[in-house]
Amino acid sequence: MMTAKIQLIIGACLIVALIMIVNMIKRRSLELKYALSWLVAIFFVLVLDCFPVLLVKISSLLGIWAPVNMIFFLGFCFSLMIIFILTVTLSRMSERVRKLSQAVALNEEKIDQLMKEKEA
Repeated sequence: MMTAKIQLIIGACLIVALIMIVNMIKRRSLELKYALSWLVAIFFVLVLDCFPVLLVKISSLLGIWAPVNMIFFLGFCFSLMIIFILTVTLSRMSERVRKLSQAVALNEEKIDQLMKEKEA
């Protein structure tokens, strides 16, 4: 079980992280769609921090021997989720960059043709 001191430290860190993420969203340095997974994770860990018995019950329900192992498992799952989200985002951005570069090339070609027609 966690001591009260560790619970307070974890809770304070989570609240500071929550405040930082909300401020980044307000300043528009972080988009809400990317911050949602972090906000959900912080909320989930904050609930587990406030109610450590819940962590023990969930871990025993899932057949995980030690609650600490469940924390590592959840961290691993969260990391995989973030990697997947970033991979999908990167794929979309690559496609957008390709389309934009093709549009720029077509526009440059049109400008060159107009310049040649103007000179002639």
